[in-house]
Amino acid sequence: MGEGYILEWLDTLISVTLNPVKTDVTLLQPEDIAMHLNSIDDEKNKLMTSIKNLVFRIDDESKIKTTVELYYSSLIVLFDQAMKNQIQNSKYPHLKEISEDVIDFTNEILSLIEDRFGNYLDNRKRLPNAYIEPVRKELLTRINVIEQQLNNYPACKPAAGIIIQELKNFLNCPSNEYSFTFQEVDYIKELCFEMERIEHSENRRIFSRLDELLIYMNFNSRRYLDNFTQRLTSEINSYEIREDKIERLLFFFKSFKQLPKKENVIFNPQQLDLKKSLSNWFQEEITYLEKKSDFSTGPTNLKSHSVQVEKPKQKVTCTLSTDQTGLIIRAADELRILLAKSMSEVFKTIVPHLSTQYKKNLSYDGMRSKSYVAEERDKQIAIQTLQRIIKKIEGY
Repeated sequence: MGEGYILEWLDTLISVTLNPVKTDVTLLQPEDIAMHLNSIDDEKNKLMTSIKNLVFRIDDESKIKTTVELYYSSLIVLFDQAMKNQIQNSKYPHLKEISEDVIDFTNEILSLIEDRFGNYLDNRKRLPNAYIEPVRKELLTRINVIEQQLNNYPACKPAAGIIIQELKNFLNCPSNEYSFTFQEVDYIKELCFEMERIEHSENRRIFSRLDELLIYMNFNSRRYLDNFTQRLTSEINSYEIREDKIERLLFFFKSFKQLPKKENVIFNPQQLDLKKSLSNWFQEEITYLEKKSDFSTGPTNLKSHSVQVEKPKQKVTCTLSTDQTGLIIRAADELRILLAKSMSEVFKTIVPHLSTQYKKNLSYDGMRSKSYVAEERDKQIAIQTLQRIIKKIEGY
């Protein structure tokens, strides 16, 4: 299916027919313009089909990439020329409609390539200012609408104010100071699309729907990261007992790790991945609180100036490891099989009376902490142990 140069019709129209440098556009007759206007929809559909057929006929990934980038670059050049034509021909009212339609035509083909074959494009490539301007205008309009929508959901407001301002500041960078890449434009388009279709909920949640989306989209703005951790810190500090703070922090960390993250997307490639930064923050906070807890518990307790000798506790040896035992105790607490004022209290009461085959004195705080970050192997062993218990009870 030898199609030749599939951009020929569009190229001729932009580079020659409507180009005042190559053609005396004042000689264009109304019937000529009407003919071109009538052809635009048909030519657009033919071109879209030709591009898709051309790509799908190629079975070599490197050749597909070369072909997509070739046509995308050519269209960018044509779009740039169409914008120049529109400016230069603005003094001719009879060319207004055809100039606008040609720009829309070219933009639609570019969008088709970005949407369908964007993974083959060099996302680091700088885009011409002529192409960026209409895209910038469109995105700022969409962001203003999204801002109004987010204002209706109080749970989103802490994050909403930051993301809206960050996107506006970025898009409003002067074109003579900053050139946008395809990756940056594509990221903002996708983020806007996701925010437009987000299903908000005002039910009490650990993280708002917007937070979950920003984590999924790796929105690694420094301002957002600071705001997110400040909100978590405020929530954790509402608990007075240190063990409760650690427990709440571990619960947040567990819930955070379960949130999905889209691969190969990032808001600011110059900064660390958002999920990695937040994971580091959680781990540092947990370590700090645990060390603070250990530090506040002295090696000896003096009462009435005399050393109190504690009677050794009678212990039961458990054949499971510390991590496996912790998983079972945690599950029993969360299912309310064991009842206490907090999970810390459950571990604090039970663990001092346990030992393992390899360790006599177990840390209740350490066992509780590890139950939130257990390895898959420990989970499987705990499950198999409980299944053996079930079989044993069934045989009674």
